[in-house]
Amino acid sequence: MLYLTTLVDGVREKRELSDGTWIIGRGEGCRIRFASIAVSERHAILTVRGQQAVIEDLHSANGTYVNGEPIDAAVALNGDMVVQIGDAIFRVSGEDESPESEDAVVDADGTGETAETAAEEEAEADPMRELRRNVQEQIQNELLKRMDMKRLTLDGVDREGLEDTARVKIRQIIDEVVAKGRLPEGIDTVRLEDDVFNEAMRLGPLEELLADDSVSEIMVNGPRKVYVERKGKLVLSDCQFTDDASVLAVIERIVSPLGRRIDESQPYVDARLADGSRVNAIIAPLALSGPTITIRKFSKNALTPEDFIRFGTWTHNAAEFMKLCVTLRKNIIVAGGTGSGKTTLLNLLSGYIPRTERIVTVEDAAELRLQQPHVVRLEARPPNIEGKGAVTIRDLVKNCLRMRPDRIIVGECRSGEALDMLQAMNTGHDGSLTTVHANSPRDVISRLETMVMMSGMELPSKAIREQIASAVDIIIHESRLSDGSRKVVAITEVTGLEGNQIVMQDIFAFNQTGVGENGKVLGEFKPTGAIPTWLDQLAGRGIKVDTRMFDPSADQDVTISYKS
Repeated sequence: MLYLTTLVDGVREKRELSDGTWIIGRGEGCRIRFASIAVSERHAILTVRGQQAVIEDLHSANGTYVNGEPIDAAVALNGDMVVQIGDAIFRVSGEDESPESEDAVVDADGTGETAETAAEEEAEADPMRELRRNVQEQIQNELLKRMDMKRLTLDGVDREGLEDTARVKIRQIIDEVVAKGRLPEGIDTVRLEDDVFNEAMRLGPLEELLADDSVSEIMVNGPRKVYVERKGKLVLSDCQFTDDASVLAVIERIVSPLGRRIDESQPYVDARLADGSRVNAIIAPLALSGPTITIRKFSKNALTPEDFIRFGTWTHNAAEFMKLCVTLRKNIIVAGGTGSGKTTLLNLLSGYIPRTERIVTVEDAAELRLQQPHVVRLEARPPNIEGKGAVTIRDLVKNCLRMRPDRIIVGECRSGEALDMLQAMNTGHDGSLTTVHANSPRDVISRLETMVMMSGMELPSKAIREQIASAVDIIIHESRLSDGSRKVVAITEVTGLEGNQIVMQDIFAFNQTGVGENGKVLGEFKPTGAIPTWLDQLAGRGIKVDTRMFDPSADQDVTISYKS
């Protein structure tokens, strides 16, 4: 008989493993379940036959690690091997193996240590951490006594002035504590000053993560667990809040300047930071594990097509083709799953729009950062405390049609505004762009149909498909692959309607050929051989396109020539 010993959040469990297959993941159908965001729905499979156990990763988002190394094939386990999936650590052993080895765990760097050692280190670290928190709280309370924020605001002191005043006060308080000999040894005064300042005036412990360019997403699951995404992988950071109230204060500091609210009657909110980063917050009674914040960070420097080529997101020829599509005012939909990079790609495509055109953007929370001089930004508004005054994306799309736009960019179509967007595309507002959550280019069509039906207009299916076929020219599908990389996997042309079926053809597509070292996805993004149906119309517009761009056997970068 084999046994499975797991260690999750310091809690050890042991169970018998009968012969058969054991699906590991966070999904309800899994026989071994770990409730963690870092664990995929179906993460790995454990096969048990007699005294032999074999584990294999199921193309999970964060990978499966054996003795600290990611696996890309089936691995036979023995009693000395430690498996890590997300936050969970476990081993498979026989009942006759020494109990001492059951305490083996693997840390984040893949080095082995014992559970007792880890517990001792944590016990040693916790008193100092708690001591530092207590000192920080006392200084914050003293700061509130000495700074009359309301009076300073009424006196017209701006944000920068308030921060300067806070810095001076904090430094004075710390100097007084040091002079009286009341600051415990081992506490760095510079770090303490920054922590108190960030907690009182900014976003507390999150400031350090926001300043870290390697972090693309921040996930606060209550005060004690803060996960970050680095290079497409989720890891637990050492950042922590004091308590739930500290997390709530940060949420309030984010949403208040935007005129939004979060409380028991409205326990979730979408917002943005000053740099355009997207924020979602949800609190009790809906969030059971404590106030939860999700921050999607955006690059401080706008990515260029060359960056996408360097990252392997697409190729030079694909970038040239998309520039041609935007220049020709083709209506484009960027599709993909959550976190696949749709908004980043939409930002990049908007850079191809001529600077002489008037652009109107419509978003739930303003995230797009366009570089053109003539841009009008519209942002939806949630209802007030009385449940009135909401302005939806659909309302704004209707209104922007009266604003003489050359281009309309909708941050995301997720409901009835899809009908208004399609109508705008069909009534002279060519060159519009938007994003849609979908799993494939074909799925975009069915998603659009569903969203048009959500508008309340009882249109027959054929009429909806005619609208879609007439309005949409190009669909770009982007995906986040199992190794965390984001790639454009298809650039598809909508060619028309035959009978009741919308006809499409892939112009470029990504073909995955395997998985390399460290789980890196291998493959090639190349043309399919299909040529856009409108290509023969370009000669009359003074645009020269080398058709080798669409030849899958040609290995040459092509640059399109535009008439000056």
